[in-house]
Amino acid sequence: MCGIVGQVGEPGSIRAEDVVRARDAMVHRGPDDAGVYVNPDASVGLGHRRLSIFDLSPAGRQPMTNRTRTLWLTFNGEIYNFRRLRQELERAGHVFASGTDSEVILHAYEEWGTESVRRLHGMFAYAI
Repeated sequence: MCGIVGQVGEPGSIRAEDVVRARDAMVHRGPDDAGVYVNPDASVGLGHRRLSIFDLSPAGRQPMTNRTRTLWLTFNGEIYNFRRLRQELERAGHVFASGTDSEVILHAYEEWGTESVRRLHGMFAYAI
């Protein structure tokens, strides 16, 4: 099971090294990979420890971004209906770079906004 961490604060208050320290405190949750993202104004930080299940390639790394780099995601869990949702999103014109359920969450959010969470079946936690 992956480990996720997030921090939100005033602009300039988030330091990557603090997010990394929190992320690495849960190395047991994800021994396969680790990632960190701090937004340009340093008001949001996301960290991820990866336990690779779907798409073991680097395309599944997190925090994961969308194609325009306007959204970032850290996610833990499993979306049981991600294949069906992916097909629906592809029919709507979305193009995927990985085979992960994580990327489906990003595209679902782009397509349906906050209502997208109602379409996800599974057990999960995420931050966008």
